[in-house]
Amino acid sequence: MDRIKKKLVVLTGAGVSAESGLKTFRDSDGLWEGYDVAQVATPGAWENDPELVLDFYNMRRRNVSAASPNAAHTGLARLETKFDVQIITQNIDDLHERAGSTQVLHLHGEIFKMRSEMNENLIYEIRDDIKLGHKAEDGAQLRPHIVWFEEAVPMIEPAARLVKSADILVVIGTSLVVYPAAGLIHYAGARVPKFIIDKKVPYIPQVFDIIKIEKSATEGIQDLVEILNDHL
Repeated sequence: MDRIKKKLVVLTGAGVSAESGLKTFRDSDGLWEGYDVAQVATPGAWENDPELVLDFYNMRRRNVSAASPNAAHTGLARLETKFDVQIITQNIDDLHERAGSTQVLHLHGEIFKMRSEMNENLIYEIRDDIKLGHKAEDGAQLRPHIVWFEEAVPMIEPAARLVKSADILVVIGTSLVVYPAAGLIHYAGARVPKFIIDKKVPYIPQVFDIIKIEKSATEGIQDLVEILNDHL
């Protein structure tokens, strides 16, 4: 009889995809690819200049299409041989899926999907550009299927349930400053082993006994795999 796999829940952020050439959401200048987030990633931005918003995300889609999974993505995918790996990602790219991960929850939407601006449940696949005049079946303009600042995060409750059920929690490549995603770590049980991989591990109040791996995502995953193998 096969042993039941432990549930390994992994919260990933922009640092995981940075080594694939995708820029982190906020660089040191406080901008994303030269844009202030208020210009391209809020409901007000969409209302003021939908064409600019569409152009911005069309560019993001092309960037993701050209990128490839890195060793952090593939390392997490390989862990599925020994663990029930559940990935919760703040990233809008599909690099986890392309690396082979089979259970990925996207907190902030997906760049290869679009939806009606009037009905968030009318969602479609998109690989090319979204243009003004492209309509959903309800007649409304199509927009990126992205959770913008000031919008609710519909997947936060399923994500919290996953973290609560974790046997092991791993946080990789996120500064843990964007809420509500940053609060997910507090749903893990007190006795659940917790690992944080980041080049600069953030301070997390009221969370104790964290194993810190202060390295890039690709290097840190190697250390994580060794530690997990030693404690199987």
